[in-house]
Amino acid sequence: MQMIFIDIDNTLLDFDAYIRQTMREGFAHFGLKPYEPYMEAVFHRENGKLWRQIEQGTLTFRELEEIRWNNVFRALNIDFDGQVFEKYFRAALYDSAIPMDGAMELLEALHGKYPLAVASNGPYDQQLHRLEIGGMKPYFDYFFISEHAGAAKPAPAFFDYAFRELNENRSVPILPQETLIIGDSLSSDIAGGLQYGMKTCYYRRPGAPAAPTGVDDTVTDLRQIPALF
Repeated sequence: MQMIFIDIDNTLLDFDAYIRQTMREGFAHFGLKPYEPYMEAVFHRENGKLWRQIEQGTLTFRELEEIRWNNVFRALNIDFDGQVFEKYFRAALYDSAIPMDGAMELLEALHGKYPLAVASNGPYDQQLHRLEIGGMKPYFDYFFISEHAGAAKPAPAFFDYAFRELNENRSVPILPQETLIIGDSLSSDIAGGLQYGMKTCYYRRPGAPAAPTGVDDTVTDLRQIPALF
């Protein structure tokens, strides 16, 4: 293995836990109706629709920011300015670094054995800052993030950018089939890796669908990964 790519949200950092915390605290902060657990599912449904459009190249991240919380509030029957809440949400996310169970153990096991690269959709500064305050940034050699790539996973353009940066000063280039991508998203991490010819490791969280044909490995605990190779 010449390089391992790792996703951030819901692979290394617990985005779902952040959502629950921010909705609970944010709704109280703005005097909205109290947070209830069903609201998280509504957020993920509406947010997921928008992220699928980003992955398909039909929506930009900036456009998502303009409409995301208005869509969520409409579905929750809450009368509040979604763009105001989006600013609160993004500010809170910038300083959020809740680790996924087993994430640090994974990084410690892989660091020094393989070069590691971040492969993430999202704003560049935000994602790097979250890795830094979570104590994860020093484990990585490369940071491939959609804002700088000009494309989001699973688009081939994202991986074109990553491998171009990766091989810029190498006399012998690293090929996709010599690399592995680890992630929780079938539509983003796994689909992107498969179509680009990379090896794939699907982190299947509770309730997530089974891996499609062609995925090299599936784990339910990040600590299972180092024993795979």
